[in-house]
Amino acid sequence: QVQLVESGGGLVQPGGSLRLSCLASRLAFSRCDMSWYRQAPGKERELVASITNTGDSTNYADSVKGRFTISRDNAKNTAYLQMNSVSPEDTAVYYCKARLLWSAYWGQGTQVTVSS
Repeated sequence: QVQLVESGGGLVQPGGSLRLSCLASRLAFSRCDMSWYRQAPGKERELVASITNTGDSTNYADSVKGRFTISRDNAKNTAYLQMNSVSPEDTAVYYCKARLLWSAYWGQGTQVTVSS
């Protein structure tokens, strides 16, 4: 069974940094486009960033451009989200998603809380 496991979440102060990881198993990771989503309390899940299977193209939500960086290491079956200059508005559960052809797989999410 396909598994996506996020890690790296936690409590961080405003202006700080955090790096999230998403480890994939039992999945042709190098063929998957990867994305990070987030969902804040009372809000809909929103796309934060995405990266193609080769890593040659990325896209970001306007709210995180210039602060967050998505990347991947296909040799490690892992996608990353580097979060810099975080603010309380970035508080949410962060999910990774793998898309392969017509199938999509989600991780269980990792909580990120930005607070002083």
